[in-house]
Amino acid sequence: MDKKLNIVIITGMSGAGKTVAIQSFEDMGYFTVDNMPPMLIEKFVELLNTPDNKIDKIAMVVDMRSRVFFEHLKSIITELSDLPHVNFRLVFLDANDNELVARYKETRRSHPLAIDGRIFDGIGLEREILTDLKNLSDVVIDTSELTPRQLRGKILHAFSTQTTSTFRIEIMSFGFKYALPLDADLVFDVRFLPNPYYLPDLRELDGTQKPVYDYVMNHPKSEAFYQNLLHLLLPILPDYKKEGKSVLTIAFGCTGGQHRSVAFAERLSKELSQNWRVNTSHRDKDRRKETVNRS
Repeated sequence: MDKKLNIVIITGMSGAGKTVAIQSFEDMGYFTVDNMPPMLIEKFVELLNTPDNKIDKIAMVVDMRSRVFFEHLKSIITELSDLPHVNFRLVFLDANDNELVARYKETRRSHPLAIDGRIFDGIGLEREILTDLKNLSDVVIDTSELTPRQLRGKILHAFSTQTTSTFRIEIMSFGFKYALPLDADLVFDVRFLPNPYYLPDLRELDGTQKPVYDYVMNHPKSEAFYQNLLHLLLPILPDYKKEGKSVLTIAFGCTGGQHRSVAFAERLSKELSQNWRVNTSHRDKDRRKETVNRS
């Protein structure tokens, strides 16, 4: 195996931000595993060290839910550091006791090592157990004063090998008759425009095809709506990125999701892809045709 595996183990104090950390690595394209038992790490690395393996970046969280295996973890860390085909880094997340207590009280969760529900006792015991791991860590991040966005930024700065931002825009079309997309952040309704469905020559076509696209976009109301939409979107896109959002989903809806919404999704995708990472999908574009063919 010529290429090296990039392996990151994330550990640290419970409540210090491991969930945000693993999500950050996932946004960077890492294969992620939460709550990985240490005794399975060696076998997992062996499975990845094969010629047909396509995964070269892995991030794993090991926390106090696996406390019975922590002694075993120390020896695994040493072995991973010595493997010639592995670039290994250990990340330790910490926070002061007062902040950890405040976070537990906010979420109303109990500490995994708390005795009779006393959070301070659990934190003290956990800190004692993890002292050696903290000293072995390549990266130690104190999250006491960090927001989730700031923690994400620190991790991206330390580990991202990409020159471009991980932020991307998903633009999709859909049909209201098939329900709203649950993952959409911004939804725009274009059912106020004339519907190509009622024109026999256009009914079987869709918004990706020129006759339908031109019919939709040549309407005066379409151009006015589109220009106003750009005035709304362009100034706020950088703010979504700044706030640490990894994916912004913009959805256009029409009745069946075949004509008008598809045309608008195509046009906005072309416009925004000049300056942003954009993916385009049409959820319901072929649904009516499939239904007709089945009947």
